[in-house]
Amino acid sequence: MANSDQDKPTSYLWHSWFIFAFGAILYVNTLTHQFTQDDAIVIYDNMFTTQGVSGIKGLFTKDTFYGFFKEEGKAKLVSGGRYRPLTPAMFAIEYQLVGNKPWLGHLINVLLYGLLCMMIYKLLASMFCYKEDTLAKRYLVLLIAGIYAAHPLHTEAIANIKGRDEIMSMLGSVLALYYMLRYIDTKQRKALIIALISFFIAFLSKENTITFLAVIPLTLYFFRDHTLKDATVSSLVFLIPTILFLLIRASILGNDFGGTPMELMNNPFLKIVDNRYVPFSTGEKLATIMFTLGKYVQLLIFPHPLTHDYYPRHIGMMTWSDIGVLLSLALYGGLIFIAVQGFKGKSLLSYGIWFYLITLSIVSNIVFPIGTNMSERFMFMPSLGASIAIGYLLHEYVFKKLGKPAFFGISGVLLVLFSLKTVTRNAVWESDFKLFTTDVKTSVNSAKVLNAAGGALTTQAYEEKDEAKKSAMLQEAVGYLQRAVQIHPGYKNAYLIMGNAYFYLSQYEQAIDAYGKALTLDPQFQDAYRNQAIVLREAGKYAGEKQNDLTKAENYLNRSYEMAPNDTETLRLLGVLNGIKGNHGKAVEFFTKVVTLEPQNAAGYLNLSSALYNTGDIQAAEQNRKKALELNPKILDKQ
Repeated sequence: MANSDQDKPTSYLWHSWFIFAFGAILYVNTLTHQFTQDDAIVIYDNMFTTQGVSGIKGLFTKDTFYGFFKEEGKAKLVSGGRYRPLTPAMFAIEYQLVGNKPWLGHLINVLLYGLLCMMIYKLLASMFCYKEDTLAKRYLVLLIAGIYAAHPLHTEAIANIKGRDEIMSMLGSVLALYYMLRYIDTKQRKALIIALISFFIAFLSKENTITFLAVIPLTLYFFRDHTLKDATVSSLVFLIPTILFLLIRASILGNDFGGTPMELMNNPFLKIVDNRYVPFSTGEKLATIMFTLGKYVQLLIFPHPLTHDYYPRHIGMMTWSDIGVLLSLALYGGLIFIAVQGFKGKSLLSYGIWFYLITLSIVSNIVFPIGTNMSERFMFMPSLGASIAIGYLLHEYVFKKLGKPAFFGISGVLLVLFSLKTVTRNAVWESDFKLFTTDVKTSVNSAKVLNAAGGALTTQAYEEKDEAKKSAMLQEAVGYLQRAVQIHPGYKNAYLIMGNAYFYLSQYEQAIDAYGKALTLDPQFQDAYRNQAIVLREAGKYAGEKQNDLTKAENYLNRSYEMAPNDTETLRLLGVLNGIKGNHGKAVEFFTKVVTLEPQNAAGYLNLSSALYNTGDIQAAEQNRKKALELNPKILDKQ
C-alpha cells in the first residue's frame, strides 16, 4: 500500500499545488470579464438571487429557472425541469456582498477550478499509486491532471460564471470518490461522512452527479482489491444522498417531466414537414446523436474551432448514410471493444474509456433529452476519462518506448497548445457582444447564435453615435436575423429583434412586417405588441411630416391608436393630423385625452387651446392657453 500523504517525498507534494496554480492561472484573464450568456438566468435577472441572502429560500424551493421566468410553466421549458439550488445560492451570497458586479463570481470560479484540478491530482495519485508509488506513476498522474486542467473544452464552464454548477458537481463527485477510497483504506468513518456530504453537495449543484453511482464502484474494482460485486456493495451507501436528493427534487418539481417540447430551441430533434414541426424519425434522431458523440471525441483530441452554441442547425439532421455518422459508430464500437477487453485485466485505458462513456451517457441525448444537440460544457466531467486515456497512451507509447525526454517534450507541447487555446478562448467570453459576434462566425447555421448576434449588434448600434457605423451594424444584424428565421421560421424572438433593427434604421414598413410576423406566431407576445404600436406611430409621423402622405399617416396612426389607446404621442399626432384635415372637433377630442392622461403637459394644453380656437370655442381655448402658461411660462417662446 502507498505511504500516507505525510510520508510521501517532498518532490511529490508540490505536484498538487502546481496543478492548483496551473489550472487557476489559465483563467486569470477572466477576472475582468462581464456577465455573459446564461448568467442572466441565475444571477442578475433572477428575482431570488438579486434579493441576496433573503432570496436563498426561494432558490431552494423552486425550479432553478423560476427566478428568471417567474412562471411555473416557463420554468420547465427544458424537459423535466432543473433543480440546482446550490450555485444560485452562492451567487445570492456574492450578490449580497458586492451587488451586481461579476468580478467576485469570476474569482471564485477560478479558485474553485484550481481546487478541483488539485483534487483530481490527489484522486488520481490515490488510484494509480496505491500499490506502487513510483516517480514514473507520479509523472503519469501529473500529466493527466495537467491535460484536464489545460483542456480548452472547459472554458465555457469556468469563464461563464453560471458554469459553476459544472465545477461544483465535478468537485463534489471527485471529493466523494477520493474520500471513499480513504475510507476503504483507513476505515475512518469521518472519511465516509465527508464522502457522502460531498456527494449530496454535488447533486445540489447538478444532476449529472448521478453518473458517479457507476464511477465509484468502477474505481473500487479497478484500483482496490475488490471484486465487481464487492465494489458495488461497498458503493451502495451512496444511495443515501442520491435518494435524499431525488426526494427533495420530486417534492419541489414533482414527477411531471412535461413531455417532449415542440419548440426547436428546446428540442433539436424536430424538422419541418408541411409547414409544421414534427419529430425526427427514430433513425434520424439516433444518427444525429451518433454524429454528435463523434464530434465530442474530435474536440477532446483537437479542440478547434470552439463555440458556445451547438443549437439547431449547427448540427444538421443526420442519417445513417452520412459518413460522419458511420465513422462515429465505428469509433465508439472500437472504444467499447477496448473497454470490455481491458476490463478483466483492469487496464488504465479501459478505465478511462469506461469513465468517459459513463459520465457522457446522461448528456448524450440517449438517456435523457438535454434540449440541445451538444455543448462543450457537457464534456467537463467526461473529459477526465479522456485525459486518463490520452495520458495513458503517452505514458505507454512514449515514456516507456522513447524515454523520458521524448515524453516530457511531447507532453509539454500538448499542454502548451491546450493552454494557449484555453487562454485565447477565454478572451472571447469577455462580454456577450464579443462572444456572440465571434461564435456566429463558427456556428453559422445556429438559429440561436444568429439571433443572439443580431440582438447584440442591435443593442450596441443603439448606443453608437457614428451614423455610418450604426447603420453598418444594424444591416449586419438584420442579415443574421434573416438567416435565423430561415433556419427556424417559428423563431418569434428573432422577428422581434429584426423589427427593432429595422426601426433603428428608420425602415418602418419592414419593422411593421417583422413585428407582425412575431405576433402571428404568438398573438400574446407583449414585447412585439408594444413595439408594433410604437413603430406604427413613428411610421405615421414619418409619412405625414416627411412624405406629406396624410392618408398613409392616418392609416398607421389609427392602427397604433387601436393597439395603444393611451399613448400620448400617438394621440398628439392624431390631433395634429385631424387639425390639418380640418376635423377640429376630432382634434379637440384627441388633445383632451392627452391632457387627461398627462395633466402637467403644457404643450398638450396649448395644442388643445389651438384646436378649440378652430372650433370657435374661444372661452375654453383661452382657459387652456392660460393653463399651458401656468405650467410653462416660456412655452410660447417655442412656437
